[in-house]
Amino acid sequence: MPQITMKNLAGADAGKVDLDDAMFAVQPNVPVMHQVVTAQLAARRAGTQSTKTRSEVRGGGAKPYRQKGTGNARQGSIRSPQFTGGGVALGPKPRSYAQKTPKKMIALALRSALSDRAADGKIVVVDEWGWDRPSTKQAKAALTKLGVDGKVLVVVGRDDATAALSFRNLPEVQLIAPAELNAYDILCNEWIIFTQSVLPEAPAPKGKPSASAVADVAEDAEESASDEPVIENGAADDPATDDAEVSTASTDDVEAADAATDDADEPAIEEDEK
Repeated sequence: MPQITMKNLAGADAGKVDLDDAMFAVQPNVPVMHQVVTAQLAARRAGTQSTKTRSEVRGGGAKPYRQKGTGNARQGSIRSPQFTGGGVALGPKPRSYAQKTPKKMIALALRSALSDRAADGKIVVVDEWGWDRPSTKQAKAALTKLGVDGKVLVVVGRDDATAALSFRNLPEVQLIAPAELNAYDILCNEWIIFTQSVLPEAPAPKGKPSASAVADVAEDAEESASDEPVIENGAADDPATDDAEVSTASTDDVEAADAATDDADEPAIEEDEK
């Protein structure tokens, strides 16, 4: 797992932080990034352009001149595409330019973009912003102390409202939420700044619990084992064992009753025959 030096607002080292291999250490897939970015830009198009055909243009109900005898080409309407003010042939109509992109391709493009920036050393992790009130001056000074220049993408969480207000007036800074992180915005900026709390992590594979879930289950199991009562001088009453004993006793009673019935049914044998 790759490590990166975490910084504070003064630009000094604040320890090491681990980066997820699945997010920051994969081989960038350039064709997938190109397809995802193209689809994202296509989805931004409004698709509201529209033109009128010859049937939608006003006027042109009468035939401009007779069919024969004028020496001109025959015409049926002055609103045909070849006339000025006529309709448009094969013009654009409102449509959607959105493309269907698989979710796995979108996720791979995001991992590829993050890995590309991490390989170039353009990832910065800050411990916390820690500003009491919004200040664009402090935000600009923090970027200078962090050694960041050019276009910067700052990932801010819900608890970083003060930081978002501080960075929003800087023209070279783009703000984005962790859930909205995408390949296009990463590739459009030279630097990516995270706080330790918003570092992206790869989701657990389908059907397998995450590491945090496994730790929670283990902790619950330990608590349950410590809460069980300790029984001394004998075993605890087992309902299953009691039922087995009752069943055995009932069987013995039935067998004894059957034996007594057999003895009563046998004929008496005379000892001396006359």
